[in-house]
Amino acid sequence: MDTRCAWCANSFEEYVRYHDEEWGVPVHDDQKHFEFLVLESAQAGLSWATILKKRDGYRNAFADFDYTIVADYGAGMVETLLQDASIIRNKMKIEATINNAKRFLEVQKEFGSFDKYSWQFVGGKPIVNTWKTKEEVPVTTNESDAFAKDLKKRGFKFLGSTTVYAHMQAIGMVNDHTVDCFRYKALL
Repeated sequence: MDTRCAWCANSFEEYVRYHDEEWGVPVHDDQKHFEFLVLESAQAGLSWATILKKRDGYRNAFADFDYTIVADYGAGMVETLLQDASIIRNKMKIEATINNAKRFLEVQKEFGSFDKYSWQFVGGKPIVNTWKTKEEVPVTTNESDAFAKDLKKRGFKFLGSTTVYAHMQAIGMVNDHTVDCFRYKALL
């Protein structure tokens, strides 16, 4: 049996599959970037397992993470989404997602893609760490601080440094698999 990062040990199948197939894999697709921004900002104050179980609900509620559609959501759609039990029904988080879609489009216009903008915070390639235990893995870094600060300056919401670092881990801007995890070497 393959050794995995301790945070997903003895977890439900979807969580393990997320670790094995997605977490830490470099993403260069803007729609996927937006998906993870939505999910990570929804997670604030909650567990990732909770959000992962609601991922399909988010996919349906937010037009398969099509930021061009989400950016046009109005007050009526916010009210509709507040009744949708398949997502976290938090008005501030729903409004932040719509706001962030608009800001996302602005970043694309300025940089050509959100991907190009994001990856500049790590010099265009993943930071490879060598953690032995999950306790060594930080919750923020200088890079996530800078990324979060810039996002805030651009008007993004619910994306502080801790959330942004989780985003960076998810989309492979950093390889934070522990060195004993079978995915660590696979992502080098």
